[in-house]
Amino acid sequence: MNNIPKRALLFVVAVTLAAAAIVAHAMSGTHVWHRYESLTLLVIALVASRLRLRLPGLTGNMSVNVPFILIAMVQLSLVEAIVIGVASTITQCFPKQGGKPKATQVVFNVGTVAVAVGLGRWILQHPFAMKFPMTSAGLLLSLSASAFFLAQTIPVATIISLTEGGNVVRIWSSIFHLSFPYYVLSAGVTSIVTIASQAGWRIPLLILPVMYGVYCSYRLYFGRAVEARPSMALAKGASC
Repeated sequence: MNNIPKRALLFVVAVTLAAAAIVAHAMSGTHVWHRYESLTLLVIALVASRLRLRLPGLTGNMSVNVPFILIAMVQLSLVEAIVIGVASTITQCFPKQGGKPKATQVVFNVGTVAVAVGLGRWILQHPFAMKFPMTSAGLLLSLSASAFFLAQTIPVATIISLTEGGNVVRIWSSIFHLSFPYYVLSAGVTSIVTIASQAGWRIPLLILPVMYGVYCSYRLYFGRAVEARPSMALAKGASC
């Protein structure tokens, strides 16, 4: 942590405190444990978290675990969704070549995903949203997924700006263009799984091969993007 600028370190602390508050709130409430569903999603999310894509022009990466975190956020309790999000994020942070991840990276990314899950879940359950007759499950899911996306990407853009410099809006714009289509796809997959949930908790198992195909497509696309223009690292270790 000695190499991190003071402003960046304070931001990491702020994200961590916000995440701790959300976890404390989740633990204080009553919740139902979905034993088979949560265990299935946890295993799938852990496997999917190792399918990572390096974003061209950034030293961070994007993982295939996003749709499974969204499914947990919609179908399970807040505690279960946080556990799945945190566990898969920690798994994502381990280098493929072996070795230990940096503690600051893990803390920041775990805090970010906990805040994102909490915010997305809050939108799904907020009584104010239910007062509008035009509000449907699909609209609520879209709003929730959008909040999750913003809570995931804005902190990353901010920490990149604080550690390496650069305009935070421009950095976030780059992240947006690279990752937003994938988040839209993840929200669509979540909607399909939610509709098909009556067929049983095994439905997410069928989604993993689909997301692997998406991963292969993105890897091919990003590989060509890197060949087209050399990658410029905007941050060293800003995200796992």
